[in-house]
Amino acid sequence: MQSKRPVLLAVAAFIVVFGFLTTAAPVFAVAKEKVLYGFCTLSNCADGQTPQSSLVFDAAGNLYGTTFDGGAYGLGSIFQLAPGSDGTWTEKVLYSFCSATNCSDGTNPAGLVFGAAGELYGIAQTGGGYGFGAVFELVSAEGGAWNYKVLHNFDFNNGDGYYPFTGLIIDATGNLYGVTDWGGAYNSGTVFELTPGTEGKWTEKRLHSFNDNGKDGYAPFGGLMFDAAGNLYGTTTRGGTSGTGCGGQGCGIVFQLTPGANGKWTEKVLHNFNSSGTGGYGPWGGVVSDKAGNVYGTTNAGGAFGFGTVFKLAPGVSGEWTGKVLHSFQNNGVDGYAPVAALIVDTAGNLYGTTFYGGLYNDGTIFELIPGSNGKWTEKVVHNFDWSLYVKDGTSPAVSLIFDTEGNLYGTSENGGDYNFGAVFEFTP
Repeated sequence: MQSKRPVLLAVAAFIVVFGFLTTAAPVFAVAKEKVLYGFCTLSNCADGQTPQSSLVFDAAGNLYGTTFDGGAYGLGSIFQLAPGSDGTWTEKVLYSFCSATNCSDGTNPAGLVFGAAGELYGIAQTGGGYGFGAVFELVSAEGGAWNYKVLHNFDFNNGDGYYPFTGLIIDATGNLYGVTDWGGAYNSGTVFELTPGTEGKWTEKRLHSFNDNGKDGYAPFGGLMFDAAGNLYGTTTRGGTSGTGCGGQGCGIVFQLTPGANGKWTEKVLHNFNSSGTGGYGPWGGVVSDKAGNVYGTTNAGGAFGFGTVFKLAPGVSGEWTGKVLHSFQNNGVDGYAPVAALIVDTAGNLYGTTFYGGLYNDGTIFELIPGSNGKWTEKVVHNFDWSLYVKDGTSPAVSLIFDTEGNLYGTSENGGDYNFGAVFEFTP
């Protein structure tokens, strides 16, 4: 199964976003990054291969994630990394995909989220009962075993969404939310909700069907985000009002979904990306918000130098949103470029993210964006990934980072590590 990683764009572009552009100010201090695990240490990569999803922590400090390939059957795995007293981490495969007849359990998993009782939920991008992907649950059992169950099979034939690409989010009552790349009423992707019922049954509801009509976006690849009021936010890689821009497919949008009293959700396009000028376009990751309700994200292409941007959307009193470019990435041998993952924000309001390419070794970077008192933001390249003969670092990070309780960052790279089949890494700011 080939990876569904997006084809990265790198041409000059523009979005209707205005603001100050910063120049990369990389910081090369003592290396603070450490590879915790390199995949494909076992024969036939039975421990997993090519991680393409973010990690999650449990209360004991163990890390959990998925690999797109590898595992006992070669079509993905769910893994746990447990820290030891000596600083090493031990990997355990909790589940290998395509263990069921005709891969009805799903294949090529992505993104995990914990439920209130410690159960794990995630998506299989392909496979399942109809071959179009599935939502699953993994529950720990006695003796260290984990029990796997499919909660929903996506079905192209009944107007359902299909091919979910990114992970789920969960609300306070245990409902799950996610997106599918395609399907729905207009075969342009969906936002869906899964609600638990009696006897372990789950009910799917399509909250929104995207429409390739020159107004709405389509093909959502990034994850969703809730705000404090219960509204959902996300991005689409294509569509919007850019018309013939981006090869006639549209340049993408940022959207908001608001729940109504009648159970219906209303979509509002907060921002249309555009391929002319010095803005950015083609957002592959989702968005994140700060305490003031501002929304931040990345575009894979465009910007002042054509290699992607970090943008900010600020809400106004009239319900309109104002966009601003905080940083334009450069392919200059120093800065990273072509980000595909969502950002995270720390308690001080600093943003952290990754780039798929660029940096000193063109293997990607970890960057920090720091807000200034004058409205300008300063970028620091805080780590340059380097998969070389002696370093064996991760390369090509394509998913969001996470924090631990002490402010350290953790993530995965789909390449690199000891055998160049992906790695889990830790970075201490």
